[in-house]
Amino acid sequence: MTTDTKIIKDISCNDDFDPESLLVENAVNKILSVAKEINDETEIEIKESLGRILNKAVTATINVPGHTNSAMDGYAIRSHDIPSADFATLRVTGTSWAGKPFNKKIASGECARIMTGAALPEGTDTIVMQEHVKIENNSIIIDAKNKPGQNVRYAGEDIKKGALVLNKGKKISAADMGLLASIGVKKIYAKRKIKVSYFSTGDELASLDDSLKKGQIYNSNRYTLCGMLKNINAKITDLGNIPDNKNKIKDTLIEASKTSDVVITSGGVSVGDADYVKDIVSEIGEVNFWKVAMKPGRPLAFGKINNTCFFGLPGNPVSVMVTFYMFVQPALFKMMGQDESNMLRLQVRCLDHLRKRPGRVEFQRGVMSLNDKNLYEVSKTGSQGSGILTSMSEANCFIVLPLDAESIKPGDTVTVIPFASLI
Repeated sequence: MTTDTKIIKDISCNDDFDPESLLVENAVNKILSVAKEINDETEIEIKESLGRILNKAVTATINVPGHTNSAMDGYAIRSHDIPSADFATLRVTGTSWAGKPFNKKIASGECARIMTGAALPEGTDTIVMQEHVKIENNSIIIDAKNKPGQNVRYAGEDIKKGALVLNKGKKISAADMGLLASIGVKKIYAKRKIKVSYFSTGDELASLDDSLKKGQIYNSNRYTLCGMLKNINAKITDLGNIPDNKNKIKDTLIEASKTSDVVITSGGVSVGDADYVKDIVSEIGEVNFWKVAMKPGRPLAFGKINNTCFFGLPGNPVSVMVTFYMFVQPALFKMMGQDESNMLRLQVRCLDHLRKRPGRVEFQRGVMSLNDKNLYEVSKTGSQGSGILTSMSEANCFIVLPLDAESIKPGDTVTVIPFASLI
């Protein structure tokens, strides 16, 4: 070897800047421009609706509450019987129970015992709490501190008949289930579940039923992907581990694309001799891009196989989770017809020194907590290598360091994305 011999190095995942890499926001925009909302819907019972995406708006056919009622246990009175000073005595003529109203009109100088939720008797418009009266024989004594209309819940106060209750694209929550029941809705029209197939590539991968051989590892990506997809209510098909064999990978991708809205792979999208996935997708479909200016997760392939969206995620387990949350999940939400993402970005004081060089966005893993001043602060979860899955397990947020940012010093303000807002 001569002294003037030079090794020409290609850009690698360890380099801070790659001119061929897309900016994170550009990659997201490209993905969302390709991902199309599915149109199929299904009618489902309310009890089965949690987490589903509403495909038809719901309007109220009744008022909620359906009748003006009492917010307290007490006495229903006419407001003009409230004394301007001192006290007034009112005769109790009956009781209005929840579900069993008192059907006689209350005259001046009279009142009715009433329970929470019970309809106000005719003639009454005000409730005096039972704790605020003095009882004498079959009468009550009230004072001048009471106000007209107090402790009354009016018909339609929560929902008025004809009002829009839930819009198309709403992800049904537990509160929504109760809301639908309150207006008598038994079934809704929801988007069908999005169909996602996924598999991992690599001769080194072993299933949990196998004994590890020398050079093998258990496939953790299979289970993190399963968990993340279940969190968004996808209909998933786990295709397992596929060895580094071009024909098997190709056949699996073709078959999966026939029955799925989205196909996800992990591993095999970089530039190694056994990284076949990107080239195969280019052959049977199209690859829109395959590198993003981020860490971890630069080698990310996105494209289509016929009408099926394809995501080729990196092989390292942390990279799989970061790229899923930042790129795959927004696309799935759009395809599912979900009208909003819950992702929060908060500004929080950082407790640690974070190493960072300009050239790519970094998603470091952190633990956000409240300090003794009731303010949030964040610290990193130890080593930040893309293969260290414990950094995700111990974390409760991403610390997002911008493209041009340099090292973060203790006390600096950083952007965090709480994990709780990702689902």
